[in-house]
Formats: sequence, structure tokens, C-alpha cells
Amino acid sequence: MTTILPLEPQRLYISCDPDQFTFQTTAELPDLTEIIGQARAMEAVYFGSGIRQEGYNLFVLGPAGMGKRSLVQQFLEAKASKEPEPSDWCYLNNFAQPHKPKVLKLPSGRGEELRQHMERLVDYLRSAIPAQFESEEYRNKVSAIQQEFDELREREIRELGEEAEKKEIVLLRTPEGFALAPSRNREVIPPEEYEKLPQKEKDRIEAAITELQAHLEKVLNHLPQRRRERSERIKQLNRDIMLSIVEHMISELRAIYADLPDVLDHLDAVQQDMVLHVDDFRKPDESVNISGVTIITHQTFNNYQVNVLATNHKKPGAPIISEDNPTYSNLIGRMEHIAQFGALVTNFTLIKPGALHRANGGYLLLDVRKMLMQPFAWEGLKRALQSGKIHIESLGQLYSLVSTVSLEPEPVPLDVKVVLFGDRLFYYLLQQYDPEFNELFKVAADFEETIERNAESHMLYAQLISTLTRKEKLLPYDRHAVARVIEHSARLVGDSEKLSMHMRSVVDLLHEADYWAREAGHEVVQASDVQQAINSQIRRQDRVRDRLYEAILRGTLMIDTQGAVTGQVNGLSVIELGGFAFAQPTRITATARFGKGNLINIEREVELSGAIHSKGVLILSSFLAARYAKNQPLALSASLAFEQSYGMVEGDSASLAELCALLSNLANVPINQSLAITGSVNQLGQAQAIGAVNEKIEGFFDICAARDLTGKQGVLIPAPNVQHLMLRQNVVEAAVAGKFHIYAVENVDQAITLLTGVPAGEADANGEYPEGSINHQVAARLAELIAISKSFVHEGGKNQEEKK
Repeated sequence: MTTILPLEPQRLYISCDPDQFTFQTTAELPDLTEIIGQARAMEAVYFGSGIRQEGYNLFVLGPAGMGKRSLVQQFLEAKASKEPEPSDWCYLNNFAQPHKPKVLKLPSGRGEELRQHMERLVDYLRSAIPAQFESEEYRNKVSAIQQEFDELREREIRELGEEAEKKEIVLLRTPEGFALAPSRNREVIPPEEYEKLPQKEKDRIEAAITELQAHLEKVLNHLPQRRRERSERIKQLNRDIMLSIVEHMISELRAIYADLPDVLDHLDAVQQDMVLHVDDFRKPDESVNISGVTIITHQTFNNYQVNVLATNHKKPGAPIISEDNPTYSNLIGRMEHIAQFGALVTNFTLIKPGALHRANGGYLLLDVRKMLMQPFAWEGLKRALQSGKIHIESLGQLYSLVSTVSLEPEPVPLDVKVVLFGDRLFYYLLQQYDPEFNELFKVAADFEETIERNAESHMLYAQLISTLTRKEKLLPYDRHAVARVIEHSARLVGDSEKLSMHMRSVVDLLHEADYWAREAGHEVVQASDVQQAINSQIRRQDRVRDRLYEAILRGTLMIDTQGAVTGQVNGLSVIELGGFAFAQPTRITATARFGKGNLINIEREVELSGAIHSKGVLILSSFLAARYAKNQPLALSASLAFEQSYGMVEGDSASLAELCALLSNLANVPINQSLAITGSVNQLGQAQAIGAVNEKIEGFFDICAARDLTGKQGVLIPAPNVQHLMLRQNVVEAAVAGKFHIYAVENVDQAITLLTGVPAGEADANGEYPEGSINHQVAARLAELIAISKSFVHEGGKNQEEKK
């Protein structure tokens, strides 16, 4: 087996050469005009925003902080500016059924125009109509009608009086009304004289009075009808006057809206209603005294107003609406109420639009997490998209929780492209559990978290930094600072061949480096300012790490960095708190004894082991059986434990360390404690890549450095992880000085050889391992355990025979 040498220092950190840049500062660079590293996602956005078929809404996937919302909005703004402006949507009073307001579609800008015209019409009529009805001409016409009916009544009374006079009966006017009495020479006959008249004369007089009384009653019975006719004549006069005023004004509006038949129909209805309700315009403001408080009520004429729900005429192109609080009401719209005399009332002017109304004809941007957190919002959005209409209903009415009379507005036709933003988890959960999701969101735009690192992407990243500094009004960056930002970007993704596209982290670093540059009085941001920002970010978050390392250095947590111990190895795990990740060196121990092939994972037995960690331990059992016990039972019982671990253990990144500890115990060969190891292992004994390799190396380095570096300390990592190395500068410097080493291993044999200093040994054609090798000693120990097992079987059989 070839000797495994430490990795060369240049492989531990891939630096960015500032000399590759031709600029001195980013102020010399133009703004970035292209979107870098997101070709696949932007192709999906282009397709999803362009196709106008039903259900092709967009779901933009990716972690928060990627800048995906800004990129998509920037793209949509450029696209929407070239698209036609959407129609205006208004609600009008339904004069036939006031509880069912009508919806009106108008060309862009015409809705607000109509609203203003109707307001001016009402304002004009409120002043013009009272003035007209207070004019001398109107009073004369009313007086003429009154006089006409008065003359008609007097004529009928006069004719009755003349008829009575011919019959020697007089018609008298009394405070109680009219009376008939006998007369002589036009004088009323006194009662005493009337009694002296002959009976025949009395009979004639009574017959005449009875006849005249019937005639009088007929005349009096006509009076209410005459009054009604007079009232109708006056009302008709009022309507004629109102019509002459209103028709003149509405004729002007008809000329303006001659190309809009729906508006003309509404104007006809308005004219008809105004003429019928002319008295409303004549009423002065009324005052009501309630509990000593005088309240003046004004005529509002709401039924003639125009409620403009959505208009986009102030901004060219299609609307782009971003709703940050997607509640049900904010999405669908709502009907507000006002309190009047202790009661809540509403009308069509109190219908308020939602985000769907404002985005109609354009694009609506929503955060899926916020959407799902709001009760009924998700179902309301789906209902609108499925029906292609926006139904404004209160939740109480929608779910039959209340039975009060309310408005039933006509639904607004919906034509919108919805763009949801969220983590991948939400997308796949909705795909799995919501059968309607795939019908409504057929386009997924999955944003990349990294891009390839090369000379071209370095230059694009420099342009990105230049663009961001100008946008955020920051100091320009010199090329050394740009190179340091690029190096840190590779460190953020834990890959020397990739760069991070997590824009929030990049922008935060630019802001903080700008702060430190200004504090230092620099005119441009330098590499030292970037490094100061990085150090400050770590300093603000590393309290827990410092306390943990302090416990190790004081011996509270037992971690050896020198000496050799059998069945004990330094493993490396990672803790992530608030976005800050750091390594926790952990002692892993293994014990082995005679048994029935059981490999006990102590963490699993006490339910502190996650499924992936338990899987890794089971793989160790398979490896041992496949390598050392192909044709015989594995008479082994072993235990593995993370010492001084009191929390959950998850992941298989310690399985290589656990296997090495177990082999050390079986071979009875001590492991060098100056080395730590990380990596997972498969059933074939091959080392597999793990995450957070940089943090794990640096964690063990910090402990070793605090105890003084001896030149023998180091970390073993899987060979596939070499490409991920972007170690801290002090680790690289220690490696250059030969005080700390990083080894890349491909399999467990290389790992155990480095840890013990004893060759693992390779099997010959007969499956035998060289004398003195680790594998030979492990095989010998297992053979010993098998022999013990057979002796137990033999003794057990012998005892059975003796008992017989």
C-alpha cells in the first residue's frame, strides 16, 4: 500500500489572483446587465410569464436570500412595460337590485375619469336644482297649478250655490265645512219661522236639501282626487325641470362615452333615478339631536358614485403587485361597514379591492410561506384562479357563519399571472398533498445556489460587486478586496470550485466591509476591510463555540490531542446555530467481545440516534461480515458510543471514525490521538464525502493550536472532499510550516493505517492478510471468537449427551 502524504498547502485554499483583473477599483466597471448563473431558472420564468394558458402560474424555488424575488421582479418589470395597460374595473349601483352591485370594465384610465365626471355631475345638481326650484319662474308655475285647482273647486262650489239659490236654499260656509239652509229673499229662515211653514213647503225644502246634500258630498268627495292630481302635476313639473337639467348634463357625458355602451346604459339608469328622486336634491342638510349632541346628516348620493377598484393608468404597461401581507381580505377584497346610529351599514362604495384586483391583467407576487400562514388565503387564491373570477365575499357569509343581509357584488373576471416564492420544501409538500396545486402552478423556476468558479465567473462577480456598490451607495472596491470577496463566496458554499449565489450574504458582507473602510478612513474598500468584516461576523456569533472549546481545554470535555489509545478516536461533528457553523471534536469509543454478531449503537439504544446515523452503524456491521466472516458466523458483540454526548446524534459523517475505533479494538492496536477523522463509509469500506469539512478541520486545529502544535497533529478527510477545501489562513500557514496536516483517504484501510501507524494489509489470492497487519489481527481476533463460539457449542452438546 502506498504511503499517504499530507495534502499540499496549495490544495487547502484556492485563492483568487487579483492580478487577473484589469481594473483598479470597481468604479471602473459597468453595471451587470445579465443575470449570472441562473439560466435554467430564468428560462422557466421567461416561459411561465409568456404562456397565457390556464394554470401556467409560476413557483420560484430556492432558499431565502438568493435574490430570486429581485431578479424575477426586474425581469417582469422589463416585460410588463411593453405589455398593454389593463382595463379599469369599477362597481356601479344596481338601481333595480341595490344589493347586487354591477361590475363595469373600462379602458385604462377611463374608470377614474368616469368617477370624476359623476362626482362633478352630483355636485352641480346639488347646487343647480335647489336654485332652480327657488326661482321666480318655478314659483309662478306652482302658483298657476294651485290657482287652477282652486278655481276649479270654487267653480264647482259656486255652481252648487247657484243651484241651491234656485231652490230657495242657501249654501253656507262654516268653520266645520259647508251647510245647507232654507232661505227667503236670500236670507236664512230662522227656526221659529221655519216651524210655521206649511208641511208641504217643509217637505219641498227637505227634498231640495237632500238633493243638494248629495251633490255637495259628490263635490267634496272629488277634492282628495283633485289634490292628488294637483300633487301629481307639481311632481311632474318637478320631474320636467329635473329632466331638463339632468338631461343637459348627461347628454354631455353621453358624448364623452359614446364608444362605451355599458356606460351609456348606466347613464340612462342614473338619469331615470335622478328624475324619480328629485326631492333628494332639494332637501337641506338635516340635524338630529341625540343625547344632547347635534348631528348634521348630509345627503351623500352614494348611489350615483363610481367605485373604481383598480386602475393602472398612472404607470405604463401591465401592473406588478407584490402583496407582503396576503390575508384573505387583502387578496380577494372586502366589504367595509360604517356605523350609523348604532347599526353597521354598507353599500357598493365600501367595496375595497384586493391584490388580485390591482394585479388583474398583470402579475401578482406572493410569498408562499406567508400565504399558507393566513387562514383561508390559500383556498381563496385557488378558488379565484380556478374560476377565473374574483368573488368578494366575507368569510362569515362564505362559510355560512352569519345570515345577515349583505351585498352580493358581481364577480370580476380575472386574468393574472401569479408568481409564488418559497423554499423547495413548500413546493414539494404542496405537490404531494394538494391535488389542485399542479393544476394551477405548472411552471417551476428552480434557482441555483452556486455557480462554477472560473476566470469568467470571477469577472462577472466583480461586475456584480460593482453593480451592488452603486445600487447601495457604497465605496468602490479595489481588486484585492474583490478577490477576497470571491474567496469568501467560495467558502460560504464550502466548495473551492463554486461561488455562492446567496445575494443576501454577499450584500451583507459588502455593507459591513464598507463600514470598516469608512471607519479606517479609506477611500476604497480594501482586502483588509473585507477580512475585518468577516472576522466581525464570526466574532458576533462564536460565544457558544468559545465556551465549548474552553470546556475541552479545561478537560471538562475529554479530547486528547496526543498519545495513543486502543479503541478510541477523535471524531468531528458540526453544530449550526443561527447560521454560524462550527465543529465539535468528539471522542468516539468502541468495545468488542464474544457475542452473536450484534453491533450495539448506544446512541440508538437510548433514542439519541437519528435514522441516518443508525444506518451508518448498520453499514459497519455489513462491512465486518463481508470482509472477515464470509463463510463463517460473526461471533462478535461490539458497542459504539459518542462519549459525553447528551444530545441527538444525526448523520453518517462519523461512520468512518467509528469503524476505525472498532478495528483498533479488535486488532488491539492503539490510535494516535493527535489525529482526528471525519467521513462516512459504505459497505465496501470506501470513504464518502461529508459536509462542513472546512469547519471540522478548523475545529480540531483550534484545539490543537491552543495546546501548542507539535507537527504530528492533523485531520483525515475523505478524498472526494479535497475539492471543498477553503480553509482559514492560519490553518494553511500551519500546514505550510509542517505543524498541521490534512490527509485525504479513499478507504478505511488508508485511514486505519494513518491513525495507527500499522499497515492495514491487503489480502492475497487466498484471502490471507500479511502478518502484523491490522486486517490480519482483526481476522485473528474474530477467528478466536469463532473458536470460542464452537467450543461453547461443543460443550453444550457434550453436556446434553451426559444428561441422557
